[in-house]
Amino acid sequence: MSELKVSILGAGNIAKTMARTVQAVEGVTLWGVASRSLDKAEEFAAKFGAPRAFGSYEELYEDPDTDLIYIATPHMFHFEQAREALLHGKHALCEKPMTINAAQAEELFALAEERGLFVSEAIWTRYLPLGSTLREKLESGVIGTPKVMTANYGFNCAGVPRMEEPSLAGGALLDLGIYPLTVISMAFGEEISGMQTTGVLTEKGVDAHSVTTLTFEDGRMATVFTAMDATLGSKAVIYGDAGRIELNPVCNWNRLDIYDGSGRIKERISCPQQITGFEYEVQAAVKAIEAGALETEEAPRSLLLAMMRRMDSLRSIWGMRYPGEE
Repeated sequence: MSELKVSILGAGNIAKTMARTVQAVEGVTLWGVASRSLDKAEEFAAKFGAPRAFGSYEELYEDPDTDLIYIATPHMFHFEQAREALLHGKHALCEKPMTINAAQAEELFALAEERGLFVSEAIWTRYLPLGSTLREKLESGVIGTPKVMTANYGFNCAGVPRMEEPSLAGGALLDLGIYPLTVISMAFGEEISGMQTTGVLTEKGVDAHSVTTLTFEDGRMATVFTAMDATLGSKAVIYGDAGRIELNPVCNWNRLDIYDGSGRIKERISCPQQITGFEYEVQAAVKAIEAGALETEEAPRSLLLAMMRRMDSLRSIWGMRYPGEE
C-alpha cells in the first residue's frame, strides 16, 4: 500500500508537533494543512514541507488526495469536523477528547461504521510502549497485589481561553483530567463498582478543580486530582502490598520507577527514544487503516466510549453542561 497522505486541520502548537511527527514516521506523508487563514496555512506548509495549504477547512475536506485528517482544533469543534471528514470519505484521527460527550462519539463511530472509515481519538497515553510493560510488571507481582492508585494532573491555566470558556468546552476535566483517568484505566481496567466525586466550578461554569475516587469490583481504589487553577504536577503512583510503581509525567511516561516495600528503588525502566511521543498513535492508525480496521488495538471504541461516559457522569454530578448540550 502506498503511503497515507495525512493533512492537518488546524495550525496551532499541537498541529506543529504532529507535523514534526508525520515527517519522521514511515508509512505516512505530510500532505497538507488547513487553517481559516490561507497565509497561516501557507506559512505552516512551507515550514514543514507540506505540498498543500488550504485556506478553509472545506477545501481540505474536498481535497481528493488526502487520506487521513488529523484534527488539532479546540475540542468543542471536534465532532463537527470529524463528521465532515467522514462524510467526505476521509479517515480521521481526532485530538483528545475526541468529542465533548459520549453521544457525539457514538454518532461518529456509527457514521464511520456506515462509511467503512477509520476514526479514533489521539489520546497518546494509550499508545505508549511502556503501557504493555506496566501491565506485565503489575501481573508479575513485582509490587505484590496492587491495592491503591493516585494520579494527579494540574497547572495554573489562567488566561487560556480554551480552558476557561464554556463555548470552547473548557474546564480541567476534558483537557487535563482525561490523562489520569486514562492511566487508571490502563492500570486497573474498567470493572468499576463505585464513583465519588466533587468538582468546583468557575464563575463561567466550567470545572476549576476536582477530586474523584473510583472503587473497583475487586476492592482496589484509585483517586484522581485535576486542576486548572493549581500546580498539582503530573504523576501517577500504583501502590501494592509489597511496593509501588511511579509514572511521571502522567500523559507521556518517560520511565517507570519500581520501589520495594521499604521504599528502595528496585528497577527503573526508561521509554525508548521518541520523535515526539505522538508517533505511536500515528503508527497504530496506519496499521489499522492498512488492515481495513475501523479502530486501533490500543484504543478500541469500547474503551473510548467508556471514558466519555465516565466524564459525562462526572460533569453531571458537578452540574456542568456545555452550550448546546441537552
